[in-house]
Amino acid sequence: MVQAVGVIADIVGSRRMTDRAAAQRVIAQTFAETEAVVSSVRAAWATVGDEFQVIVATWQDALRVTLRLQVLLPEAIQLRYGIGAGEINTLEEGESGPIQDGTAWLHARAAIEDVEDRQQRRDEVLTGFGCDDADLVAAVNAQLSFRDHVVARLKARERRLLAALLFGSTQQEAAQTERISQAAVSQALHRSGAMALLEADDMLAVSSDAKDPKEDA
Repeated sequence: MVQAVGVIADIVGSRRMTDRAAAQRVIAQTFAETEAVVSSVRAAWATVGDEFQVIVATWQDALRVTLRLQVLLPEAIQLRYGIGAGEINTLEEGESGPIQDGTAWLHARAAIEDVEDRQQRRDEVLTGFGCDDADLVAAVNAQLSFRDHVVARLKARERRLLAALLFGSTQQEAAQTERISQAAVSQALHRSGAMALLEADDMLAVSSDAKDPKEDA
């Protein structure tokens, strides 16, 4: 049994999709691209139904992974996320992935169910967090609430620019791709709130690197 962070990702409105298998392939590829930037403890795998799971070392990494998934996935494919920090115990290896239990998965499941309830009230929040530390839960979920609302309001170009920078491009490179000026990129990022998300992501990366995963709660 290890201390880690489990992330559950569930496809929103999967029953209305005409080609769920194709959507799952896109999601799997997007996870792979994301994990090339933010390392995982165990790479994402598909579970029963329309869910994916991934294990990362810290809650900071979980926030960085879910942000990248949000902005990189096509608009037609949306995921809701439950993040849980705690213990993860592998019971056995199944055909499609490990069979696990532990408090991390219990917290993740409770978090994603809370997100689903909020969506039914037309809330734009897609991500929830849980662990044994009530103060940390409140702080992280407050951050996620603001983050998800900003992402939901991004225009298509703003989303592409944010994705490009999250995956390592410079503003100049993003400008060349979009055929606009670097100044226009900077203005779009600041106007939309995407620059604040980039700065927060940088802070989360520093915090995660400085943290011993064994101490995660």
